Amino acid sequence: MGVFDIIGPVMIGPSSSHTAGAARIGLLAHYILKEEPVKADIVFYGSFAKTYRGHGTDKAVIAGLLGFCADDPAIRNAFELAAQKKFTINIETSSEEEQHPNTVKIKLLGKYGKTMEIVGVSLGGGKVSIRRINGFAAEISGETFTLLSVYDDQSGVVSLVSSFLAEKNINISQMRVFRKGKHQQAVMIIDTDSRVPDTVVEKISSLEIMKSVIAIDPLR
Repeated sequence: MGVFDIIGPVMIGPSSSHTAGAARIGLLAHYILKEEPVKADIVFYGSFAKTYRGHGTDKAVIAGLLGFCADDPAIRNAFELAAQKKFTINIETSSEEEQHPNTVKIKLLGKYGKTMEIVGVSLGGGKVSIRRINGFAAEISGETFTLLSVYDDQSGVVSLVSSFLAEKNINISQMRVFRKGKHQQAVMIIDTDSRVPDTVVEKISSLEIMKSVIAIDPLR
C-alpha cells in the first residue's frame, strides 16, 4: 500500500469515489469519444444514484466529459461551462442492480455525429474502471498507457497490431480482446509500458478493417 492509497487523490469535492472517481470516468469517456461532446445521457446506479447531488458526482462527470481533471476547480462550475458550450445533459437514476454500487452509464453524441455508450465504476481512492464500451466488456483504468482499437474481426489482426508496436520497441504489458461473434465487430485493449506514438496510431488506423483507434495516456 502506498501513500496514494492512504490519503487518496488530489481532487475537488468531498469524496474520492463519488467525486474524483466520477471525474476520471468522465475524462476517460472524453478521450474515448475523441470528439467534443454535444449531448450526454447520464444514468447513475446504486450509491451514485442516492448521493450524486450531495457529493457533486453529476458536476464531476460533466467536468470530466468536458476534459477537466479531478483536481480542477472548474468542476464546481461544470453545469455553467456545459451551457456555454451548448452541451446538452440529461441525468437520470436507476434502481437496477449493477456490478458495482458506484456505477454510471453515459451515452454520448459527439460534435461530428459519433456516438458512444460507456459504463464506468468508481472503485474508491479515485481509482476507476471502464467496464463496457458500446456493449462490449472492457477494462480500462486510466492508470496505464492504453491503445483501444475497434475493428471488424478477422484472423491476423492481433499479430499485425503487435508487430507495429514491436517495430517501435513498445512493450505490451497486457492485452484483452472482446468480440460480438466470429467476423463481427471486436474491441482490442492493449496496455503498454510506454506511450504509443501518433505515427503508430495513424498506421493502425489506416488498416481498412479499423473503425476507431485511440491512444490513452495515464490520467493525473
